[in-house]
Amino acid sequence: MRRFVVLLAGLLILTLLLGACGPKATPEPTEEAVTGPLTVLAGPQEDWSQAMVAAFQKETGIETSYVRLSSGEAFSRLQAEAGSPSFDVWWGGPNEGQSAAYAEGLIEPYSPPNAAQIPDELKDADGVWTGIYVGALGFCSNQDLLDELGVDAPTSWDDLLNPALKGNIAVADARTSGTAYTFLYTLVALRGEDEAFDYLKQVNENIFQYTKSGSAPGRMAAAGEVAVSIIFSHDCVKFREETGANLVVSFPAEGTGFEIGSVALIKNAPNPEAAKVWMDWVLSPAAQAIAPNVKSYQVPSNPNTPVPEKAIALDQVSLLEYDHGLAGELRSELSERFGEEVREGASAPAE
Repeated sequence: MRRFVVLLAGLLILTLLLGACGPKATPEPTEEAVTGPLTVLAGPQEDWSQAMVAAFQKETGIETSYVRLSSGEAFSRLQAEAGSPSFDVWWGGPNEGQSAAYAEGLIEPYSPPNAAQIPDELKDADGVWTGIYVGALGFCSNQDLLDELGVDAPTSWDDLLNPALKGNIAVADARTSGTAYTFLYTLVALRGEDEAFDYLKQVNENIFQYTKSGSAPGRMAAAGEVAVSIIFSHDCVKFREETGANLVVSFPAEGTGFEIGSVALIKNAPNPEAAKVWMDWVLSPAAQAIAPNVKSYQVPSNPNTPVPEKAIALDQVSLLEYDHGLAGELRSELSERFGEEVREGASAPAE
């Protein structure tokens, strides 16, 4: 697979272009009917997954179900089911997970027709994965707790080392979560591998809990369990709107990573033709416009899909330019090192 380097300039231009045009109709169905059942391995929140499956089934008549798993769990599940998967398509979650799965022969390249509408910066040239949304990693903080601690919302990675935040930071475990792996690889890209792990060991002193799911720390911040969580910023906006909690979004000035949430065809899928219909559909403006209805405010990948008004403006964030393909190749190695050195051999969280 050709290594894919995301160009920051391309992302910024994409952000300006998104929303310029209204949704276009999805392509006409082929003459030959495709039947299910279709089983989706879903990375996004439950409500978004439910809305997408319901809309797809209504539009296509294909019986569809889903299982929601974090990125690390999804990868492990595909490894365990290699050769006889129970899923047909992997939808959502950072593309590094899908790249890692491809490297182990678990993903089959496929570029659906609507992939032609997706900018080159947001899809793999060989069709391993195609981007469906973009979101920036950041800090989601409970302003009320920060005020009690006398601490400002973090605007630097080093702000997480503040002793006043001891026991007041939550992040997912890099072995189970794509969000947490984005955090880990962001530090590697910024500081180099050894220095990044030295930093993570220091941050570990302030961590209250490592969670299984990448978005769970944001819910903890909303509930007042921690002052700061490290999550994708669109999830913080969602939780603030859903709970009414005094959550604030901030970003490290020295730069942060981002996810290209993607869709990929699972190799040896039980129903590959239904999976291909799903892949094409999720890239359409009509399908991508469903997300804001469930308060999911990622930036959509299709330039013809209106950008949600509450989406984080990516041109206001210092996004790091790094090789997402390489990040995927190194995922297993770096995640294992995280478990050994940062978690000191502790098991990955089960809940």
